[in-house]
Amino acid sequence: MPDPVYETALGASTKDKITLLGHDLAEDVMGTVGFGELAFWLATQRRPATGEARVFEAVLAALADHGFTPTAIVTRLTYLSAPDSVQGALAAGLLGGGSRFLGVTEDCGRFLHAVLTEAGELPTDEAGWDALALKTVENSRAEKKFVPGLGHHVHKDGDPRTRRLFAIADEEGLRGPHLELFAAIGRVHPRVLGKTLPLNGAGVCGAALADLGLPLELLRGFALLARTAGLIGQLAEELRHPVANDIFLSVDLNNRSVPPDPQQ
Repeated sequence: MPDPVYETALGASTKDKITLLGHDLAEDVMGTVGFGELAFWLATQRRPATGEARVFEAVLAALADHGFTPTAIVTRLTYLSAPDSVQGALAAGLLGGGSRFLGVTEDCGRFLHAVLTEAGELPTDEAGWDALALKTVENSRAEKKFVPGLGHHVHKDGDPRTRRLFAIADEEGLRGPHLELFAAIGRVHPRVLGKTLPLNGAGVCGAALADLGLPLELLRGFALLARTAGLIGQLAEELRHPVANDIFLSVDLNNRSVPPDPQQ
């Protein structure tokens, strides 16, 4: 039997050449294509337009690092425990990307896309978007579900990443239906919830990525791609100015024994 053939449009090698996306890696890609542009290209197998690359890279920058988040802390602590395993420290931080941190990007993109798909014909003016958004928030409230992308534990009066990403999308003519609906949710939700919550950066990133036509199933992957750079930065800072041992000792030296609390 002949050997099986596995086709791929991504990387392939011969004795003297490496191809990537149909191009010579050494001659056509290295030193020519930026990493953000390449990541977009790898995921979609089409080269992004200049404006698309700008929006995409703005998303990556927005999600790269947010300081001492759980993902950053666990990366530093894992490196403290296993300094011989940089890959383990990075992986530990990435594994923490879920519904509270980083995963909101995918959750929001999927949520908005589902609403748009069900709506069918899309609004053509702000009043129409507001009506769709109001119905969306009301339905979520009735189902006792949260609207992904609403609220932030620090930026109570507005997430600076949100307005900037909207501005970049507008400058590039790339404010699509996901961003339109997300903006409308920001305008109308106080009527339903009785309070004003900021549209957070992770949510607007999900909307922007969905408008770029990136696969919804990979939106969290792009958030993790961005956070990888941030976690490398966390490790680099840990090498220069270590704090992981202090974090560990602050717990280890300040715990107290209590009686067991068995579950009923």
